[in-house]
Amino acid sequence: MAAAAAGRSRRLTGFLLLACRTPNPKPLSSSSSTAPPTTARVREDNDLTRRLLRLRFRPPSGAAAAAVERWARERGHVSQPELRRAIVQLRGTRRYEHALEVFSWMDSCNSLELSSWDHAARLGLIAKAHGASQAEEYYKKLKSAAAKRAASFPLLHCYVTERNVQKAETFMADLQSCGLPVDPHTFNEMMKLYVATCQYEKVLSVIDLMKRNNVPRNVLSYNLWMNACAQVSGVASVQSVFKEMVNDDMVEIGWSTYCTLANIFRMHGLTTKAQACLRKAETKLSPTGRLGYSFLMTCYAALNDSDGVLRLWEASKSVPGRIPNANYMTALLCSIKVGDISRAEWIFGSWEAECRKHDVRVSNVLLGAYVRNGWIEKAERLHLHMLEKGACPNYKTWEILLEGYVQSRQMDKAVDAMKKGLSLLKSCHWRPPLELVEAIAKHFEEQGSADDAYRYAKVLQRFNLTSLPLYKSLLRAYQC
Repeated sequence: MAAAAAGRSRRLTGFLLLACRTPNPKPLSSSSSTAPPTTARVREDNDLTRRLLRLRFRPPSGAAAAAVERWARERGHVSQPELRRAIVQLRGTRRYEHALEVFSWMDSCNSLELSSWDHAARLGLIAKAHGASQAEEYYKKLKSAAAKRAASFPLLHCYVTERNVQKAETFMADLQSCGLPVDPHTFNEMMKLYVATCQYEKVLSVIDLMKRNNVPRNVLSYNLWMNACAQVSGVASVQSVFKEMVNDDMVEIGWSTYCTLANIFRMHGLTTKAQACLRKAETKLSPTGRLGYSFLMTCYAALNDSDGVLRLWEASKSVPGRIPNANYMTALLCSIKVGDISRAEWIFGSWEAECRKHDVRVSNVLLGAYVRNGWIEKAERLHLHMLEKGACPNYKTWEILLEGYVQSRQMDKAVDAMKKGLSLLKSCHWRPPLELVEAIAKHFEEQGSADDAYRYAKVLQRFNLTSLPLYKSLLRAYQC
């Protein structure tokens, strides 16, 4: 008895020290993986992009540049179009550091000279990888007027992305004072920034400035203008802007504008007008592009129009080519939003019949619907089915199941789901919702599981997921 009490006291002391210790989480840095990229292949490919995409997502610094150097040495030459194609592909897969290394290699090669496009693309990558401050430094070092002109838009876009109104306004004023041409795209960026920061009156000021400087407005300009008018002065001013757009010979009105109008009418309770706009938008859809169909589906779902969702989904199937997973996910989300889960299950079955690989992101949409409706058994069956098909659960899968297990008070399963979710934190930026974290702590408290509580606290501290209520709950586990 005395020995057990002494052991319990030592564990309690350890827990208190853990609670008092300043959290020291290990950030998910891009240098977390130190394993060298695999380059040996039985059959060498003849494409630079494929070779670069074979590198680990987070390789040691310099791996991409070294791969380009080997590739060029093997073939005795290198062309800028090939390098640029590789950069575009790397950017598309968010391998910003890889793409920057390719640019650095180009910079060091005497036979290659960076164009204005190269400088603009490089600045955009710097902004993505390192933020606005380093992008600003790069911009200041540009000597060519053409390069500055090309790089000005990605720098402004960086300020807009970070919602830095002051820097964006200052930079815009500098562009105008330096005599650099300012086109509709630049003004649109400023309007997007003002809409994102709810400064709608400033959108109207940008439109006035465009008119004074004879800068033509494009479709996006009018769409942003109408959204601002809806917030500032109501539907009548929106309709006035639309009439001006109709009379603008330089603009062709497409589905996006009618969707903008539909959303404005819906927000003002004008459902009939919103549906009429969406019907008009349907006539403007491209027979070769899927984006409009997915966007219209979300608009119909917002109106709780299940017939519209189904009609657009069926119409989208006529677009040539394989239906991407993202489109299936949109159709699932919209069907669930209008309360038609049986239709969502049918769409999921269609995806399974066509898919080449079971992508868990698609099943997660249906899994979430089951949990929100309290159908934990159906959720478990779907999860097991996906595992049998070779799908790899991601953090969202475990978060959804964790929520379902907590709701149904299956706490042993909830603890297991939390463990599996936390095991993925080294490779992603997910953090479990605080209420679910505390629910597990509450379970240990109710069970009086002091050892489990201590181990749980250690894991949470590693990822900076601890809180005072959580520590209090875990501490109470020792007092049971």
